[in-house]
Amino acid sequence: MRRAISLAAIALAAPAAAHAASPVEILISDAGQEDETGAVLVDLRLLNDSGDPQGMALPDRIEAQVEQSGVSRTVWLERMATTPPNPIIPPGGFTRATYRLARRTNLSLEGAAISVPAWGTRQITLALRPADQGAQIATNTSAQSGPPNAPGLENKAVPPPSDRSAGNAFFANLSAYEPIYAVYGPGTDSAARIQISFKYQIFGTRRAQGLPLSWRDGLHFAYTQRMFWDLGADSSPFRNIDYQPELFYLTPSATLTRGISLSAQGGFRHESNGRSGLDSRSLNTLYVAPMAAFPLGGGYRLSVAPRFSLLVGDKSDNPDIRRYRGNSSLFLEVGKDDGLRLTTSTRFSVSSGKGALAADLSYPLSRLLGGGPDFYLFGQSFIGYGENLLDYDRHTTRFRLGVALVR
Repeated sequence: MRRAISLAAIALAAPAAAHAASPVEILISDAGQEDETGAVLVDLRLLNDSGDPQGMALPDRIEAQVEQSGVSRTVWLERMATTPPNPIIPPGGFTRATYRLARRTNLSLEGAAISVPAWGTRQITLALRPADQGAQIATNTSAQSGPPNAPGLENKAVPPPSDRSAGNAFFANLSAYEPIYAVYGPGTDSAARIQISFKYQIFGTRRAQGLPLSWRDGLHFAYTQRMFWDLGADSSPFRNIDYQPELFYLTPSATLTRGISLSAQGGFRHESNGRSGLDSRSLNTLYVAPMAAFPLGGGYRLSVAPRFSLLVGDKSDNPDIRRYRGNSSLFLEVGKDDGLRLTTSTRFSVSSGKGALAADLSYPLSRLLGGGPDFYLFGQSFIGYGENLLDYDRHTTRFRLGVALVR
């Protein structure tokens, strides 16, 4: 067990407060333009005063305040499809971001002042303007039309055969989930540990079509595979491989006034090691996991995600696994997006007193070497029961070092 809950979900899937990525300053540059649905657009400028590129994590929804005639109301802004969730702001430059405020028939916005407390105290007065349909039509027409007398496909660039995204319309639904890494620590029969992981947004997102969020946007399929490699044995076999398909629902992230980011995840997970006989292991769990991220200042943030699980179905391969795994776990993470990060996850069984503690420490390798390769230096430790399914009732202590693509 690597972590109690995926923060690609908080990655990814629950990002931290966007303003935590200092030294980026976020300002409202314009508010009042309406889109074709009547929603009010709020344009932001993300300013980078440093000499290095800075990354941001923009939430799907963020809390804002609308003040009018001495009355303050709380509203929610929703990130537009044209605004990426993790923009990179160039050094000494800026990037534009756009959010939308859905109109309510009982809420007059003309002349109201809007602010986003999580990003500062600056207010801007709403000046409502209808959508410029003519300009939108002209833009769409221009994008779809080719040069005069263009002979069809002959003038269009053909993607190279190495571009596997070509012809795969749903490639954008694929993203990172659990960490992806390869680590090694001598002296055991599972000296190396390799993990690959991804998640897939089953219905995509309506935001990609410029539409409001739908409940279907949260449905995901995920797959994680953990391999334990005995490099010291003859022919260097894989001692155990754990397979973990999963179906889950992830709520949209929401950022509150003080920069606290909230989300939740729940789903069904199957785990097995694909073996037969006495070495066969498998279990099924239903789980729910609330998640929160807190800005700590200086670009640091703390992420917390408890998980509560219920074992279901056949447990004949490992009938006493609950004694060693328990029904609860806790994920904690503290660090910077572009710096050092410490990640811990714990499991504990109240009835048996058994459990496990895993801790990962990572740092961008490019910062240590002054540029490339684009990996993270990755240190991993584990103490307790059940590092893998085969050894669920075996107490082990491990320390490994390697690299990660996703941490």
